[in-house]
Formats: sequence, structure tokens, C-alpha cells
Amino acid sequence: MKNLTVLTLAGLLLGSLLKGCGAESGSQTHTQNEQHQQESQHSEEPEQHTEEDGQHAREVHLTEQQEGDLGIKVETLSEGSASSTISRPASIGYDLDQIAKVGPRIEAKVVKVIKGLGERVKKEEPIALMSSVGLGKAKAEYIRLRTELKAEKAHYEREKSLYEQEISSRAEMLQAEAHYQEAKAAYNAAAESLRLYGLSKKDLQNIEAGSDKPLSHFYLTSPLDGVIQERDISPGQTISSSETPIHVANLSKMWVMIDAYEQDIRYLGKGQSVSLTVRSIPGETFEGKTDWVSYSLEKGTRTMPVRAVVENPNRKLRAGMYGTARISTEKERNVAMIPIDAVQTIEGEQVVFVPGNEEGSYKPVEVILGNENEGYAEIATGLKPGRKAVVAGAFDLKSALTAQGRSASHGH
Repeated sequence: MKNLTVLTLAGLLLGSLLKGCGAESGSQTHTQNEQHQQESQHSEEPEQHTEEDGQHAREVHLTEQQEGDLGIKVETLSEGSASSTISRPASIGYDLDQIAKVGPRIEAKVVKVIKGLGERVKKEEPIALMSSVGLGKAKAEYIRLRTELKAEKAHYEREKSLYEQEISSRAEMLQAEAHYQEAKAAYNAAAESLRLYGLSKKDLQNIEAGSDKPLSHFYLTSPLDGVIQERDISPGQTISSSETPIHVANLSKMWVMIDAYEQDIRYLGKGQSVSLTVRSIPGETFEGKTDWVSYSLEKGTRTMPVRAVVENPNRKLRAGMYGTARISTEKERNVAMIPIDAVQTIEGEQVVFVPGNEEGSYKPVEVILGNENEGYAEIATGLKPGRKAVVAGAFDLKSALTAQGRSASHGH
């Protein structure tokens, strides 16, 4: 019976709104037409439509009786003490500080691929065996200089001993020392060149021991513990020194990019605790802390990026996932609160109706909601505490506004 009464009232309301020249507003409409004619006679300029006119077109006008029949109730929005936890949408991505892009430091050909996509690797573990003619020549030069250094060192020590026994002259000893220092400098330079090509101290020891055969071969190794996330190489392929075809990612931690609102700025900071939930991983919560808060807002969405580093045990979180991040600000937030039923959705926008400039008029205002608690929701954006808003009867206002828009389009 209650639903029938509401439908009847809505029908009466719609009927009154659709009357173009009804008895109730006929004289008023006639007077307005006369005023418009007088204004057009006194003005030669074309009619200009302002933003206020567009808002007026989205207003609903009710009589006092219709307001009573529909149960329209207007109240001043109170300032509420919301939870110290801010819940915002978030997306998951790789921790770029834990991504290594691996490639040769000298042009080389792939001999053998040791690790494939998705395989785990440890730090300094081989990923691929490579062969480089240039590196082979550098190793050969290193071996030659090492042999020369040994010979010059032995010659210098002999001349020094002879000089001390007064068998050889001082000049001969100093000349032998100079040749030794030159050979030592050339050897050290060759060793440094090999290190620049990515060879480790252990690799150099293998060269000296003669176990590094053939000299052109070397390994691409992982610089960190992780998983092979990208591997764009195959045997026989030549890779230049500017390419990094292998990506290794440490997935023990992930970056979470949070879309905060402008009103959240004063509550957010580095080091705040974050709990992340992901719809595709029900029943699990991932913990972390914020480590960066942007100093600028995104132009399109007017949101403020916040980044958190979240622990990723068992590597369940994956880049590209979406979830909800709850930031513990440890601060109380005083914002406008409104009953959840007073928030309506029109053309994809969440709106709250507020009184218009004229008596009995109501217009929708777009809002962004925050947390919900016991039937009330925070208004994060759109309305502030102290503003009057419709807290009951909003659904009927939405129905009337929608019907009014359809009738206007049919009229054209």
C-alpha cells in the first residue's frame, strides 16, 4: 500500500511538471512570457546562456503541497568525526627500485640461454652464456700484460739485488724499476677494462688460472634475487651493448599507487601504515607503508597520487591488479556527513540534492563519497559542513528530474 502511495504521488508530481499551461501556473507562465517579450524588444543582443542557466535546467520545482506529499526533508549537513582510516582505490605495480635490466656491456652473441621466463634466480647466478670477439681480444691482452708484468718484476728484483751487492749500477736498477712500474700500470688498466665489461674479480682469477676457455665466452648474471620477468633473447642472436633484453624483478615487495582526493592532503604523509585488499585475492590483507605523496594533482581526475611499499609474501600480488588501500592517518577528520539513501546516481555521477535559488526548487550537486559508517557516508568532495541538503525524498526528486529531462527532449 505504501509503494502504491509513493507511485501515485510521483505520478501526480510528473503530471504537474508536464503541464505547459495548466491552471496552477498558467497566469505565472503568461506573465513570464510577457516579460521575455519585453526583454527581447529592449535588447538587440543575442541571448546568452550562462552556466547558471544550465544549472537551472536541471532543477526540480515543487509546490508546497508536493513537497509535503513526497516527504522532502532538508537539513543542514553536520560536521562528523570520521574514521582515522582513509579508504581509496589503488593499483599494484613493480617496485622499480627492485627491477634489474640486464644486458652485455660489449657486443656479443648468445651461445646458450640458461634461465627462462618465470624462473627464479639468485644474485650473480648465470642467466645466459655469451660470446664476444672484442672481449676475447681484451682477455688475451690482459694475459699478455700479466706475463710481461711478471717478467719485469723479476728483472727489477734481480737488478735491485745486484745493486745491493754493488755488482750492478744504480742506473740499471732504476731503469729496471721504471719498466716494472710501466708494466704494472698497463696490467692494472687491462684489468679495469675487463671489469668495465662486467667481469668480476672471480672471473679475472679464472683468466689467470687458465680455466676461462674459450676467452670470448662470458656469462650474463643477475644483479639481484628475483624472477625472470622478460627474456627477449635466443641462441645465435647478437646483442649490442645498449640493449637490456632480460629483466629480473624482485617481487618480495610491490608498489601500490593510491588515488587520494584533494581533501585528503592534510591527513597524508610518509611512513603511514597501509592495508591493501584485492578483490581477486579474497580474505587476505597485504601490509606496508607510504613512502611518497605527490605535490601535484592529476589534471583529468583531480586525484593526488600516493605511493606505498607493500610486502608481497609468496608473490601473490601481481603488477596491474586493482584493490582498495586503507591508510591509517592517526588523525581525526571532520567532514560533512549525509545519509547514504540521500545520495543518488544520475548519468553515472553521484549527486546530492540541495535547495535552489527559488522557493521550492532543488538541484543536484555532484559529490565524491568517502568512508561509510552506520548508514552515513562522508562527503569528500562537493559539499561542506553547514550546507543545506535534501536528506529524505531524494529518490523522488531524481525520478522527477529524469522525467523532466525526457519530456524536454520529446518537446524538441
